[in-house]
Amino acid sequence: MTTTRLETFSDGVIAILITIMVLELKVPHAADWAALRSITPKLLIYALSFVFLGIYWTNHHHMLHLANRINGTILWANLHLLFWLSLVPVATGWMGETHAASAPTAAYGLVLILCAIAYTILQQAIVAHQGPHSKLRTAVGTDVKGKASIGLYGLAIAVAFVSQTLAVAIYILVALIWFVPDRRIESQLTPD
Repeated sequence: MTTTRLETFSDGVIAILITIMVLELKVPHAADWAALRSITPKLLIYALSFVFLGIYWTNHHHMLHLANRINGTILWANLHLLFWLSLVPVATGWMGETHAASAPTAAYGLVLILCAIAYTILQQAIVAHQGPHSKLRTAVGTDVKGKASIGLYGLAIAVAFVSQTLAVAIYILVALIWFVPDRRIESQLTPD
């Protein structure tokens, strides 16, 4: 089975998640720039979540280009990832509505760490199906970047109960680490 249908379905789900997030943003009622102040926290968390969904979309796309076939395990691992990604709009809304209070900021991190774990499971399922000498296995190696991200999310969740600003800064740091599509995978996409 090829990856085309899996990729198309995943693209559609991620597009819907971004649409849900933007529809949750409310238009200010006043016609001046000051009116934007009331929705600034929501806009900022929306922007961060948009970046995270974009990161998953681009890296998912690149990862699937290194898979020449998929199986049922990969299909279910992909659905597992999409499930956690589907909670990003909920966590985004809660954090935005509460101006990054401690519990919503920690919950946001919990969703992000579960997305990262699910992505790792999908990656491992693809490697297992493609074999130990697959291009994906070669590209990710020991996956220090992925493991570090999971560790940083865990740290941010704990920190959220002490300093929400620092927790959000850690989330932004993880986004910056992943902002450019994974060069390890891109290097395997280049023809020899």
